[in-house]
Parts: sequence; C-alpha cells; structure tokens
Amino acid sequence: MACSEGQYLVKFIASNLLPKFKRVFKSAFSEKYLLLTNLGISVSLSGLGDAIEQRYEIMNDEIEKWNPLRTWHMSVSGLTVGFICHHWYKYLDKFLPGYTLRIVMKKIIVDQLVGSPLCISTFFITIGYLEGTEKDAFIEEIKQKAWKLYAAEWVIWPPAQFINFYLLPNKFRVLFDNTISLGYDIYTSRVKFTKGSSE
Repeated sequence: MACSEGQYLVKFIASNLLPKFKRVFKSAFSEKYLLLTNLGISVSLSGLGDAIEQRYEIMNDEIEKWNPLRTWHMSVSGLTVGFICHHWYKYLDKFLPGYTLRIVMKKIIVDQLVGSPLCISTFFITIGYLEGTEKDAFIEEIKQKAWKLYAAEWVIWPPAQFINFYLLPNKFRVLFDNTISLGYDIYTSRVKFTKGSSE
C-alpha cells in the first residue's frame, strides 16, 4: 500500500507539479521578467546573508538580538547592487561578446577592475543613504572597509566568474552570481557592521 502511495505521489509530482515549475522557471528567466527575477534573488540572498551573519554574532555574544532594520538595509542594498549587476552583465556581453578563453579572461579582468568597485561603491552608498551617514563618516568607512571587500572579491570572483562567463548564458548570470555570493554577503555584512577598523 505504501509503495503504491509513493508511486502515486511521484507520478503526481512528475505530471502536475514539475511542468508548472518548469513554466514558472522559464517565465521568470525570460527577457520580460528577468530584471524582476534578478532583483528578487538579489534582495532575498542579501537579506539571508545578513540574517545568517547576525545569527552567528548572537551565538558568539557579539550582539544581543536580531536587528531587522539592519537586515532590511542589506536587502535594499541587494536591490541596488542586483540592478547594477543585471545591467552590467548585459553590457559586458555586448562589449565583449563570445565565450572563447581569451574573451572570458578579458571579461574577468574588466569585471574585477570596473564591475567589482562599482558594486562595492553601490553597496556602501545605498547603506550610507539608508543609515543617514554623514559625508565624513561615509568617507572614513569607505577607507576602512571597502578594501576588505575588494580583496575578498579577488579571491572569490575570478574562478567563479570563469564558470559564469564561460559556461552560462547571460540570463543565468545574476542567479549564479547570487548563489556564490551568499557566502560573500555574509562576509559583507560582517565587514560593514563590525565596529572599528582592526577587526
């Protein structure tokens, strides 16, 4: 009896749920909805990264409780950075079309020299605006913290972007970027909200 119920469940999933999932997935990554999909992924994973980091900080007695406003700010930064990434990858493919190793290596270099600083700047500008940070404090924070994120970018992104640029079509770039970026988002949250420059 259990076997037949299990077979029925598998058949139900295969015949009803899987086709619906495929339609939704195809629609979400269509040209019409791709920007919204990319923004949704970026917002969700930026917020999740901060929530994970805050949980870690609570467990280590670094903070007392979860700060939902901080997670909201990180999520909004995911929106702005996600918007930049969506258009950046389109521009990069137009500027450097193709999938040869030479083109992919050029894309990685341009991405690291232009795209990464652009995204890091967008992140700090967004958070600074949301927090109402004054100009001098904002500049000081950039001096103390932006280089940490940029150094981490050079470790994480060249190999990840090789896969992204060499194997994946443009429409899946932000999805892949954000999947890899979850760990980076956790680190970004730590760098942003750690007090002092020595940590």
